[in-house]
Amino acid sequence: MEQRQTKRIKTISEFHKLRGLPNPEHPLISVVDYSSIKQPVNIGEINWVLDFYMISLKKGIGGKMYYGQQEFDFDEGLMAFMEPNQVFRIQSDPNSTEKRSGCMLLIHPDFLWNTSLAKTIKRYDFFDYSVNEALFLSEKEEKTLKDIIENIIQEYHSNIDNFSKQIIISQIESLLNYSERFYNRQFITREKSNHQILGRLENLLDDYFENKILENGLPSVQFVAKELNISPKYLSTLLKVLTGQNTQQHIHDKLIEVAKTELSTTKLSVSEVAYQLGFEHSQSFSKLFKTKTNISPLEFRQSFN
Repeated sequence: MEQRQTKRIKTISEFHKLRGLPNPEHPLISVVDYSSIKQPVNIGEINWVLDFYMISLKKGIGGKMYYGQQEFDFDEGLMAFMEPNQVFRIQSDPNSTEKRSGCMLLIHPDFLWNTSLAKTIKRYDFFDYSVNEALFLSEKEEKTLKDIIENIIQEYHSNIDNFSKQIIISQIESLLNYSERFYNRQFITREKSNHQILGRLENLLDDYFENKILENGLPSVQFVAKELNISPKYLSTLLKVLTGQNTQQHIHDKLIEVAKTELSTTKLSVSEVAYQLGFEHSQSFSKLFKTKTNISPLEFRQSFN
């Protein structure tokens, strides 16, 4: 199989040139109108890597986006977020007749230098590699974000000084905070997609505890997230919103469920049950069991006598 070429775009100016745009008014930040962008003919044949953040607010962009190792749900989604050094590919739809609109906010990490956002931007889960859906917005939500972007555009077209830079940083923070709120709303309202993830998690843990636990030990949060093609932070946030528990707590709940079955239906000793569940030391198993159930494994077993 022929290996796909990877092209890195190091600067915002380079991005502008590649997409047939005039030079940016500032080398470290730019707001681009989607309708003015020219797509390279071979765009779908190349993996792209940017050295800067890209926040997209779009409509009518037909096609698919591949972010990391999976397809990104962007067909109907309005907003998407990418951080530097992430690999993505765009497969345009040549048959799309919808008029493209929206904008793209490009932010080089150097623009954030010596600001509060330089550190806090890492806490926003939706930049994570394996977040697999765009942000779907109501009309009211879309207007809120567009108003913020319009404020950024006004400052961007001024001569950026220390005051305007701090104003832009504040507006970007507002944009990210509102987006975080809307993503959490989406976790709850897009029930079908989220419940599918919960179902896949349950099936994954069932299979793991039945077939792999003895050989591999307890599954890690990183392993579970990778198997579900979702970043660890995104998965834990989703589960926390939907169920009140993070991924580690779900893994422990499954472990206790299996342990209770073994303790109540077999004659295996507590040490043997602990070993089958991937524990080197039965004391560690007993401690976790008591923490989760308020009784020891032995007390649980004796309750059936």
